[in-house]
Amino acid sequence: MASAHPRVHRLVVGLIGAGLVLLVVGSAARAAISLARIFGRHAGVALTQHQVALAHKDESRVRPVPRIIHQVFHNWASPGNETLPADWAAMRQSCLELHPTWEHKLWTEAASRLFIQTEYPWFLDTYDGFRFPVQRIDTLRYFLLRHFGGIYMDLDNGCRANLEPLLYYPAWVTDGGHGTLSNNIIGAEPEHPFWILVTDSLVSWAGDFVLPYITISYATGQWYETEMWQIYHAQKPPRNPDLVRVMMDARPTGAPWLFFTAGRGGTWDNWDNRVFGWIGNHLFEASLYGLASLGAVVAVVMGFFCVWFVQESCVGS
Repeated sequence: MASAHPRVHRLVVGLIGAGLVLLVVGSAARAAISLARIFGRHAGVALTQHQVALAHKDESRVRPVPRIIHQVFHNWASPGNETLPADWAAMRQSCLELHPTWEHKLWTEAASRLFIQTEYPWFLDTYDGFRFPVQRIDTLRYFLLRHFGGIYMDLDNGCRANLEPLLYYPAWVTDGGHGTLSNNIIGAEPEHPFWILVTDSLVSWAGDFVLPYITISYATGQWYETEMWQIYHAQKPPRNPDLVRVMMDARPTGAPWLFFTAGRGGTWDNWDNRVFGWIGNHLFEASLYGLASLGAVVAVVMGFFCVWFVQESCVGS
C-alpha cells in the first residue's frame, strides 16, 4: 500500500503534463487554422482593375453603390488641427477633380465620434476604449460603409481615373495579391450583409493581443477584415453571389492600377511592424519556423516530465 501513493502522484502529474501538451498543440492548431484563413487562398471573385473597367461597358447593369467617397483624418500629432498634410491634400484633390459631382466626406476626429455616438451608440464604449488610435479609423470605415455606402479610401491613396465602374459591385474589398486582404480602399451599398457582419462582430473581437501589430490587425484591421470575409463566404446561402476582390498588387508582376495611386502611408507603424511584414512576405519560411518552435516547446515539456517521471520512479522504488 505504501507504494500506491507515489504511483498516484506520478499518474496525476503525468496527466497534467499531457494536458499541457494538448493545450499547447490545440492552441497552435486553432491559431494555424485562423492564419490559414487569413493568409491562405481568399474567397470571392478576383477582378483586375482592367476587368472592372471592361465590365463597365455593359449598360444593362444596376448601380447599387452611391457616389460618395469617404476619407478620414484624425490628427494625432496636433489634435484639433484639421489641415491635411500637403501630400495627402494633393492625393485627395486628384479624387475631387475626377469626381466633381460626387459627395466627398472628410471625417475628422470630432465628426467621427459624433457619428458613432449618434448612429451606433452601442459601439461607443468600445470605440473610445481602443488601445491604439488607428483602431478607431479602422472601425469607423466599416460603419461608414454600412450606414452610407460608397467608397472608402485612405488619404495616402489618390485617384488615377473616375471610379464609376466600381459602383456596380454591391460590396468589395481590395487585394494586394499576397497575404491578407486590404482595407485601405473598400466599397459597398448601404446595409450590405457583409459590412453588417463586420461591424456586429467588432465588440467580441476587440481584444488586446499584447503585440501592437497583432492587436491592431487582428482586432480591427486587415487580419480582422480578412477573417470576416472568409466567414461571410462560408456562411452565406449558396444562392447569394460571391463578393469581389479588386486586385491592387503593387509588386512588379502585378496587374497595372487603372483607378488608384499610392503615396506616403505608415502612420500607425510600431516596433513589430517589420517583423510581421517579413512574415507576410515569407509565409513558407515563417511556417517552418513556427512548426519548429512548436516542436521545441512540446519537446521541452515532454522532456521535463519524462525526467521527472524517471526520478520519481527511482525514489519510489
